[in-house]
Amino acid sequence: MARDNRIVERLAFWGIPVSLFVMGLKMLAWWVTGSVALLSDGLESTVNVVAAFIAYFVIRYAQRPADHDHQFGHHKAEYISAVIEGVLIVVAALLIIQEAWRGLSEPDLLDAPVLGLAINGFAGIINAFWAITLIRTGKAHRSPAMTADGQHIMSDVVTSAGVLVGLVLAVLTGYPILDPLLAIFVAFNILWQGYKVISNSLGGLMDRALEPDEEAAVREAITAHSNGVLGVHDLKSRRAGAAAFIDFHLVVPAEMSVGEAHDICDRLEDAIKETIPGATLAIHVEPESERAHGQNVEIEGTGK
Repeated sequence: MARDNRIVERLAFWGIPVSLFVMGLKMLAWWVTGSVALLSDGLESTVNVVAAFIAYFVIRYAQRPADHDHQFGHHKAEYISAVIEGVLIVVAALLIIQEAWRGLSEPDLLDAPVLGLAINGFAGIINAFWAITLIRTGKAHRSPAMTADGQHIMSDVVTSAGVLVGLVLAVLTGYPILDPLLAIFVAFNILWQGYKVISNSLGGLMDRALEPDEEAAVREAITAHSNGVLGVHDLKSRRAGAAAFIDFHLVVPAEMSVGEAHDICDRLEDAIKETIPGATLAIHVEPESERAHGQNVEIEGTGK
């Protein structure tokens, strides 16, 4: 699926008011109950707000066309946004642990637990719908920043569900210490989510190759449209957000004209771009005499 920048940018913009509204609900739930676990949930939502602002401006920047200083475009800016969000997630988790540690020394029963949990539950429902929307759109349109934002919000949904269950148990059992203990559990879950966001984003910054299924699709496209070709080798790829960069060497008969070789390259390029939308190709054409240099000129995976 080709990326529609308007959809991505519009969703990124609406992420700002949605995250502000959800944060307000969660902080209201904490204010009503005095729960450390609900405070931890609210603190994580403050990260969502910061992340939403960062994602919006970075997504807009990443859509800028290539220029003299950035001749391959600005796509990698989205990975930077995702790394920053991962770091903010870790910071939020550490703040939660600090607050929960204080609660362990002075556990206290909750005030107005039913109202507070209802408010927090409503916020969790909003987050769930929004997270699903961001993840689906981010994956469909190859937006690392939006996908990371959606995954973070989904971890927030899981956190909120765990908080609700734990606090209900705390109220029913009369053991207030379950509140800070639950907050610590939430914090470690958030740390794990932060690690995954940072790890995936760093992979993009380090020029990670296309996914195995994508590379297999590229090989199939080459196989299906390689009539007149003697061999293909040194297939390489890298992913940068919505953009994909693919290059390989194409071996043709020595007597083939430049025009004929160019037509084959055009045919292969069209086929690959249909398979991998947003791909940029670099095809190096070599004459058959290159066999003498000991290079592998087999079309990889085709048996030709």
